[in-house]
Amino acid sequence: MQACDVPLLRRFWYCVAPSEKITDKPYGFTLLNEPIALWRDDTGAVRAVKDRCLHRTAKLSLGYVENGNIVCPYHGWAFSGSGQCVKVPQDVEDKPNPFGVPGYHCTEKYNHVWVALEDPIFGIPEIEEFGQPGYRQVIEFCETWSANPLRIIENSFDAAHITFVHKESFGDPDPTIHPFSVDETENGFIVQNDIKVKNAEHMKSALGMEDDETRRRTRNRFYLPFSRVGRICYPNGLENILCTFLAPMDNQRTQFIQWVMRNDSEEDTPAEKVIAFDRQVTIEDRDILASTDLNVPLDRSEGVELHMSSDRPGVLMRKQLRRLIETADAETAA
Repeated sequence: MQACDVPLLRRFWYCVAPSEKITDKPYGFTLLNEPIALWRDDTGAVRAVKDRCLHRTAKLSLGYVENGNIVCPYHGWAFSGSGQCVKVPQDVEDKPNPFGVPGYHCTEKYNHVWVALEDPIFGIPEIEEFGQPGYRQVIEFCETWSANPLRIIENSFDAAHITFVHKESFGDPDPTIHPFSVDETENGFIVQNDIKVKNAEHMKSALGMEDDETRRRTRNRFYLPFSRVGRICYPNGLENILCTFLAPMDNQRTQFIQWVMRNDSEEDTPAEKVIAFDRQVTIEDRDILASTDLNVPLDRSEGVELHMSSDRPGVLMRKQLRRLIETADAETAA
């Protein structure tokens, strides 16, 4: 499976940018091979339309915002937040009425902007701790990875790689996989486990502990198609909730956005230390994932990849995606 080859994937919400990046100056992004122009209208609401003027295909994201509308830099055609053309300084031959460019679902949540190219199947993933007393948000990354989004999100649920990929950060030398549970939900599943980890000397301050080894309880929730909200509980009472959201840009690139929710304070652990901890971990993952095939088989019968018992979450992801795709294909055929 390559994301841009699956029409169904247009029917999900994707986190595309931190809110602060979207201003009254247009911002360009590519989602599932679709060029998108984002901006804020005169009410401050985020808007998203196809980043191609229907006159001569110039990028609207290179233009400007006027009276809340996005204006093409080439000939001055203006488009509303729904994509309707609202101003043409020149004459248009055989002009349909109304006419414009495709507009997309766009909203803000968790201090980030989300886009769905078509009517979404499910809502935006829930993060119960967001905005709750005692929790803070540390915004970490918004960057491009050269890997399939399914491989990246599978990796977030793969306990077997920790010993080897993360041996310089938190991987325990013992590769034994401890028992874990997997419970399906309407839009994904929840994995719970108890993992022994080491605390590298240069990583301890981000955890607020001095022990060389510890155990951490995790409740890792997968949301279709490529999202994770993973609660990690440490013995000292720290809760570190990793919120990872992947947006397939094309079949070679995935946007990786991540923040954490924590029940400590800036005085306890400065944000820069939290980010530095996860920076090392994500780089370790990124370099390995960039070496993997860009195509991911969804069906075991294809026989191109072997599986271990610890791969159960990843295999279930593939099964759930395949099931949704088959259902959508059947509905289309009917």
